[in-house]
Amino acid sequence: MQTNFSAEQLCDPDTATSNQVLRTCVHCGFCTATCPTFVLLGDELDSPRGRIYLMKDMLESGRPATEEVVLHIDRCLSCLACMTTCPSGVHYMHLVDYARTYIERTYRRPWHDRALRAVLARVLPYPRAMRLALRAARLAKPFAGLMPGEHMLAQRVRALFSLAPARLPPASPMQAPQVHKPVGARRGRVALLTGCAQQVLAPEINEATIRLLTRMGYEVAVPPEAGCCGALTHHMGRHAPAMASARANIAAWSREAEGEGLDAVVVNASGCGTTLKDYCHMFRTEPEPWRGRAVRVSELTLDISEFLTRIGYAPTREPPGLRVAYHSACSLQHGQQVTAEPKALLKRAGFTVVEPAEAHLCCGSAGTYNILQPEIAARLKERKLGNLAATHPDLVAAGNIGCITQLTGGGLPIVHTVELLDWMAGGPEPAAVAEARRHKAAA
Repeated sequence: MQTNFSAEQLCDPDTATSNQVLRTCVHCGFCTATCPTFVLLGDELDSPRGRIYLMKDMLESGRPATEEVVLHIDRCLSCLACMTTCPSGVHYMHLVDYARTYIERTYRRPWHDRALRAVLARVLPYPRAMRLALRAARLAKPFAGLMPGEHMLAQRVRALFSLAPARLPPASPMQAPQVHKPVGARRGRVALLTGCAQQVLAPEINEATIRLLTRMGYEVAVPPEAGCCGALTHHMGRHAPAMASARANIAAWSREAEGEGLDAVVVNASGCGTTLKDYCHMFRTEPEPWRGRAVRVSELTLDISEFLTRIGYAPTREPPGLRVAYHSACSLQHGQQVTAEPKALLKRAGFTVVEPAEAHLCCGSAGTYNILQPEIAARLKERKLGNLAATHPDLVAAGNIGCITQLTGGGLPIVHTVELLDWMAGGPEPAAVAEARRHKAAA
């Protein structure tokens, strides 16, 4: 694609990167076939190719973002299926991330949009604030239906309350900052990103990860300074808070690596893992030592399925006779290109693994997307649940808390992959397995 940025514009590193990405695109349109919003809406401007044209015009002109541009960029899930499909290697993620930052800087959203985004940015990355907010939401949930109408504000409020769980699990002491010693001889040492929303919504995921890694001989460090990866604010175009979150993590893990050493930074929420692996890009213009430390953290980051494959996971229980539909989170299959490892581990653990049709399409979670774009997210959810149900599974396994939250309540028991792997290697039976057995017995 031909671009026409001025020499002055190209002095800005973000514009220069965008220019490189734009010039890689050859207009082929292969991306349209795998873009969830284009599949649903059929609008060229809601495809990666259409959005690329909009972003090119916006950035080249240097003008503030328009309402039309914001509409179609906001509808992008950042699922990155287009990057998997693209034969030219267009790094769409870096382009759309900068476009969102540009929009945040140049466009004034309606008051209710600004207010909601501000609340999400100040609540979701912080477990204590999120726990308090969810308790309040649980009390207000019965009244959510009193807000009628199809105005976007009404839709978002209803979506927000529908996602609030009926009950919150108690805070887990295992997630608190500490060092978990290995069982038996120490094979190595890792840091675990315990996340933000996941700590509150599903602490059992971190508990299973810690149990499994320590049984396999790995010391697991949870540094006190590490927190949200920055993805939630980053994808809302809020560059400064995203960088602040990333900086805190880089500092915490660098101290661990330079102290007792780290074999990996293990991540069990794939949306976070995609962002951590991109720290090297986010800090590319930062001075040393930040740039070098960010590169090192990105190099150390591994999804839990990658790390378990590397260290030779093996089950200790007999095969359970359960059929598991594997839902591949977009951030894992497209963002990190991790596709074979989770399925291979589940098979090694003794499960019969099946995959749904349209496995490449997003479930509609996408961070805060299911709140900010509830109508599209709901359609994607129903499509995904239908495809999963068609495989006739006993339960569904996924590697990302966002997907698990989105698909919960759809009639299929859903569990994090690591919980199943921990169970089959000596850990407790996950609640979703007990639910699956009840469904099976009742059928």
